[in-house]
This record gives sequence, C-alpha cells and structure tokens, in this order.
Amino acid sequence: MTKKELSQLRHLKYEVRELMDRIKELEGSATSCAVRIDDLPKSRELTDKVGNYAIQIAELRKELDARLYQLYREYVRLSRYIANVKDSQMRVILALRYIKGFTWQKIAYTIGEHDEQYPRKKHNAFLENTAEFGVEK
Repeated sequence: MTKKELSQLRHLKYEVRELMDRIKELEGSATSCAVRIDDLPKSRELTDKVGNYAIQIAELRKELDARLYQLYREYVRLSRYIANVKDSQMRVILALRYIKGFTWQKIAYTIGEHDEQYPRKKHNAFLENTAEFGVEK
C-alpha cells in the first residue's frame, strides 16, 4: 500500500468536516432569514430563501452521507491492512499516523522515542520493502 492510499482516511475526514461546516453555515443562514409579512415583495420575482437553503442543505446532507459511508469503508480497509502487518511496532506507527492522524513527533513520544525521525524512517523503510516485494510484512 502506498502513502497516498494510506492517507485517504485523513483526506476523507477533512472532506466530512468541510461538509459539516458548510451545512451548519447554511442552517444558520436559513434560520436568520426574516420573513416580512407587512411588506409586499418589491420585485415581480418571488424568492423563497429558506426553501433554497433547505434544498442546498438536503443535497449537502446526501453528499455527507456518501462521504461518511466512504469514510467507514476506508477505515475498515485501513484497519484490516494494519492488522495484517506482522511487526507490532509498525502496526502502532501505522495506526497512529493514518487512523489517529498523529504527527511524527507525537508518534515518536507515544512509542517511547524522542526523535521523530525514528518512526518516520521505520515507516518509510516498511513501505519501500512492501512495495519492492509486493507483500505485507
């Protein structure tokens, strides 16, 4: 598995956060629309701002559901890949990096090292080795 494939979960998490933020923004806009009953519309064209927001929110929620499903499938795929790695320390490094999203420094401290280069180099060597032989070690 490549770094790009391993990083998909992180990217999907980012997309999910962005969609959730956009939905909250639209919900705020929809609830802040004031309905003016005392005035007649000044233009011939009537617009339903709340209705338009509701449509956009529904579309974004549908997209969010699809991304959440992708996120779940990617999490399962990545977890299975990591579970099949024979080296326990490498499993921890991969899980911390790609599932938890830790920095190399935080991974180093978590596994009892002080230099962020240790887990990064071990990780890179592992990926090169698996790519070279096409097997998970």
